[in-house]
Amino acid sequence: MAAAKKAKSRKRSAAKKKTARKKSVKKTAKKKAIKKKTAKKKVAKKKTVKKKAAKKKTAKKKPAKKKTAKKKSAKKKAARKAAAYSPPAKYPISFTVNGAQVDCEAAAHTTLLYLLRDLGFTEVKNGCEAGDCGACTVMMDDIAVNACCALGVQAEGREILTVKGIGTVDNLHPIQKKFIEHGGIQCGFCTPGMIVAAKALLDNNPRPTREEIKQGIAGNLCRCTGYVKIIDAIEAAAAETAT
Repeated sequence: MAAAKKAKSRKRSAAKKKTARKKSVKKTAKKKAIKKKTAKKKVAKKKTVKKKAAKKKTAKKKPAKKKTAKKKSAKKKAARKAAAYSPPAKYPISFTVNGAQVDCEAAAHTTLLYLLRDLGFTEVKNGCEAGDCGACTVMMDDIAVNACCALGVQAEGREILTVKGIGTVDNLHPIQKKFIEHGGIQCGFCTPGMIVAAKALLDNNPRPTREEIKQGIAGNLCRCTGYVKIIDAIEAAAAETAT
């Protein structure tokens, strides 16, 4: 009986060991399967990341090609424009400046201001290029005009007078003298246009009133705001030249 009991207990323990072994084998198999799955997932993730990176690179490269294509087309357009461009035609002009004959050429769009300054008559000042300041005032056939508002080709056959044609350093005109005496020069930028405007005024009206003087130089701006001295100078010049 005792031997039979021992045999049964041995069988039970052996069966238990077998089941334990089976369970451990199953656990290890599950662990291996899980590891394989995680490994596969990691590999799949890496592949997707690589694919995305490759797509981004290709996406970046594609617009670069477009940019180069755009640059090429822009260069082609610029080359076409350069090939199609021809400088504006110039027209021969002859006129006098301060009594001297001038023969030159000018494009149709060139203003009298730029034409005179290019010819060396820099006493004609460039102030606004809009006819507001009067710094470029010259006399064209005894009429005061803003050189920035007249075309150079309009000078054909005309007589132009600048401030240098009114008087010289050795032989000043009364207007120039009175500007110096009364302090009407001030900074000097508006002075050439002011003197020319004053000359045109006194040629047409030798004895103007102060109000008429103000009207005569209304198109000439003084940046120093010293109009009183300028008006005094023109009034004194009128008194001297009228006698």
